[in-house]
Amino acid sequence: MTCCSPPTGTPNVLLLAGAIESAAHARDFVRTYVCETSPTASGTHLDDVTLVTSELVTNSYRYGTEPGDMIRVVLHIDDARTRVEVYDPVRRRPRHRPESTDRTRGHGLFILDAVCGGMWGCEDQPFGKCVWAEIPCR
Repeated sequence: MTCCSPPTGTPNVLLLAGAIESAAHARDFVRTYVCETSPTASGTHLDDVTLVTSELVTNSYRYGTEPGDMIRVVLHIDDARTRVEVYDPVRRRPRHRPESTDRTRGHGLFILDAVCGGMWGCEDQPFGKCVWAEIPCR
């Protein structure tokens, strides 16, 4: 490989506008990437990674962006897990809201806890934050 060879395969990074349709684009990206990178991944694992990504990107759009901002999704896969990282420019950290059956929103972190077994977190970045989650392979 020379220094200027183009990369092959599906990239593991996706840049998105801070817009409502970004979650749908992220779901498509994740499904394509996981299927190409880990063809033996179970359907359950693929569904879990897609759900977690959708929740993280939706939260990023709703609470971590202003008009014109971008969201970055980065995926890492190995034999044990898939790691999803979502970057946005706002440092406000996600927080659990009290459980309620009356709300239609505010359940995303409970979904992360259930799917990821507590393996998620938030880290400050020079220009915002990264919310990450690790989905174990099953």
